[in-house]
Amino acid sequence: MTENAQQQPTAPHTELPTQYAPADVEGTLYERWVERGYFAADAKSDKPPYTIVIPPPNVTGSLHLGHAFQHTLMDALTRRKRMQGYEALWLPGMDHAGIATQNKVEQQLAEEGKSRHDLGREEFVERVWQWKEEYGGRILGQMRRLGDGVDWDRERFTMDEGLSKAVLTIFKRLYEDELIYRAERIINWCPRCLTAISDIEVEYQEDDGELVSIKYGEGDETLVVATTRAETMLGDTAVAVHPDDERYKHLVGKRIKLPLTDRTIPVVADTHVDPEFGTGAVKVTPAHDPNDFAIGQRHGLESITVMDERAVITVHGPFEGLDRFEARSAIVAALRSQGRIVAEKRPYVHSVGHCSRCKTTIEPRLSMQWWVKVGPLAKAAGDAVRDGRVKIHPEDMSKRYFDWVDNMHDWCISRQLWWGHRIPVWYGPDGEVVCVGPDEEPPTGEGWRQDTDVLDTWFSSGLWPFSTLGWPEQTEDLRKFYPTDVLLTGHDIIFFWVARMMMFGLYAMDGEVPFKTIALTGLVRDERGKKMSKSFGNVVDPLDWMDKYGSDAVRFTLARGANPGTDVPIGEDWVQASRNFANKIWNATRFALMNGATVEGPLPSPEQMSATDRWILSRLNKTVAQVDAFYEDFQFAKLSDALFHFAWDEVFDWYVELSKTTFQAGGEGAEVSQRVLGEVLDVTLKLLHPVVPFVTDALWTTLTGGESVVIAEWPSDSGFRDDAAEREIETLQSVITEVRRFRADQGLQPGQRVPARLTLTGTALAPHEAAIRQLLRLQPEGEGFAATATLPVAGATVALDLSGTIDVAAERKRLAKDLAAAEKERQQAEAKLGNEAFLAKAPDNVVDKIRGRLAKADEDIKRIQAQLEGLPQA
Repeated sequence: MTENAQQQPTAPHTELPTQYAPADVEGTLYERWVERGYFAADAKSDKPPYTIVIPPPNVTGSLHLGHAFQHTLMDALTRRKRMQGYEALWLPGMDHAGIATQNKVEQQLAEEGKSRHDLGREEFVERVWQWKEEYGGRILGQMRRLGDGVDWDRERFTMDEGLSKAVLTIFKRLYEDELIYRAERIINWCPRCLTAISDIEVEYQEDDGELVSIKYGEGDETLVVATTRAETMLGDTAVAVHPDDERYKHLVGKRIKLPLTDRTIPVVADTHVDPEFGTGAVKVTPAHDPNDFAIGQRHGLESITVMDERAVITVHGPFEGLDRFEARSAIVAALRSQGRIVAEKRPYVHSVGHCSRCKTTIEPRLSMQWWVKVGPLAKAAGDAVRDGRVKIHPEDMSKRYFDWVDNMHDWCISRQLWWGHRIPVWYGPDGEVVCVGPDEEPPTGEGWRQDTDVLDTWFSSGLWPFSTLGWPEQTEDLRKFYPTDVLLTGHDIIFFWVARMMMFGLYAMDGEVPFKTIALTGLVRDERGKKMSKSFGNVVDPLDWMDKYGSDAVRFTLARGANPGTDVPIGEDWVQASRNFANKIWNATRFALMNGATVEGPLPSPEQMSATDRWILSRLNKTVAQVDAFYEDFQFAKLSDALFHFAWDEVFDWYVELSKTTFQAGGEGAEVSQRVLGEVLDVTLKLLHPVVPFVTDALWTTLTGGESVVIAEWPSDSGFRDDAAEREIETLQSVITEVRRFRADQGLQPGQRVPARLTLTGTALAPHEAAIRQLLRLQPEGEGFAATATLPVAGATVALDLSGTIDVAAERKRLAKDLAAAEKERQQAEAKLGNEAFLAKAPDNVVDKIRGRLAKADEDIKRIQAQLEGLPQA
């Protein structure tokens, strides 16, 4: 923050363009903010720290609505804390996105008729770096467009030198603590990406497949097994039955013929088998199914791999060289010709795993991989939430978190890629295995080689909260800004990212949590609540909306939909409405400046103020308190809605309109209201700034002459309340609203003037007669005035001369309909309150609500009856 952040405001400028044009304001303002260092955090500052690290977008990515949504909320949090006097750090950066980025470059090579193998590993990795410099990071520029108040001087990349050192450091520590190991197990294999992927990177969907029942063995030694993957039978090494299944006890321990091969396989008894499901017998293919692998381990079965990395069959002559799906059909045909197909069901709809990146069907495959032993790490991650060191918001999302960390399987961290952090393990000619840390020299000499795999992208991004601050070095940034305060992210990556950061943060930082609060958001959907998808044709580029309506409008729309943990519907109509709100703020401030609104000097005393002035200041302070409470509870939708209604309804639609009469009258009352209006706009613009930063800064600097609202002081609740003034203005509002409704019902134009007699004596409305007449377009009664309609409202009487403008019969008919509805409402409420059984069971709040309905119905009946009496006889 600059040294003159707390400068005294100079005399305000009083001119604004007649219309707000976001394109003329936003880009220039953002560059000014960055140049002046408003977002740069100082680790040496004595201010309390407030830290958020950005969920690093993929280097291949571009800004989508999900990014815009979460970035808006993170920006709002940090902007407010900065204004509250915190040393606020919002740290930006990008993820190297191993598979996605490698795929991009491989596609580029394919267009040149090459593959990565033509280049070799070193040259290919260099090519990826070139791609990253040329095409990567487009999203960073788009973040500026959105208004992200991040500290660009601290931007990080998961493959930069510092983060790479952090990765090597924690790998070595985990390895030495025996929390990283290498083992042959079943993994999820993508035959297109040619790499292992973790369980959480597999998307399951219902696919049409086939279920075939196959007869194994001969004569009395026959079993029938069912499978959706007939091609894997070439790798069967047993058939399993339940040990208590009487049907097969005579076969347990015997060997039976495996169809289409020259092998025999044993029948084993295993409790994993459900005797009630299907035939009660299952084929066991340890190299191609995780459950079968476990059975194989228990019974010492051989594991036979029958497919290569591209899912092409590698065994048994007739099928060798066929793709897995081609082989499936060929094998079923061969079995059918031998009479071994007992039953076939197709289509057979079942859940099938697909690669989340390329959508290829996953192939379970036995493979030698590197793993993290997650047991103790996951327990620590669960304990940190259970004992309150980390809060999950909303709290009901904790169950999903615990479901995951309490049941986590060991994590496969190796990927068969070239782009990424290469596993720092070297193998020697005599079977030596050496893990090399960041400051150590790898072994050299003949026969030594480094592991060819790279680490899962989530391994490095799991270090993000502390690696970005300089760990493993004990930097000033780390001491000042760790642990971070809030992790704000979508509930869909609890498993991918949140749990990883919790495990690694607690491990690397000696039990200190990586963040104090996990604030989980929902996902952005279209206006009908449907998931956004290219296949649905409902994906929206937020940049298009920014071009059309401005960034503030997009931000405010997203924030107004942000209820904790729930999905956010959004449509263009809503963005347009938010643009209208920005225009309203602009026009109201322009009006205020033209009428002398000022922030100079102290506020007048309450005794000098009108009831209208005291009312708006009372409402302003209540709004400040309300907004602060909503921020602390991450209720972005509620705080945005509160600000919208206070600004539009109370400030712009009521206070500004009521002030027009005061300004026209001039004198001391006008001077008081000029200072009050300046105060109200000053505070309102500050409250709005974190969510709509551009228009508020342009207006605030013009209003106050201050340097920037970005570094202005966040408003505090002064404690001023005036309930009497609030009641008085509420009464005034009810009069104006009721008469306006009556005028509209009669078809009168809003600007049409009508003669009226106001009887305000004995009410709090007497001082407001000029305002009432101006807002309702009521001219003084003249000669020949005839009260054709009399409206008793809130103790006052408004008599209107509507000669020649009112249809008395139609008005009686309308009022009679309203009266019937009010009487029905009273009857229903009286019936419930007269029911002893209901009163005995109903909660107090329900009974109170019905009593309120009864009181309202009585009030409506009196009002409508008085209106009917005031109408002339037809």
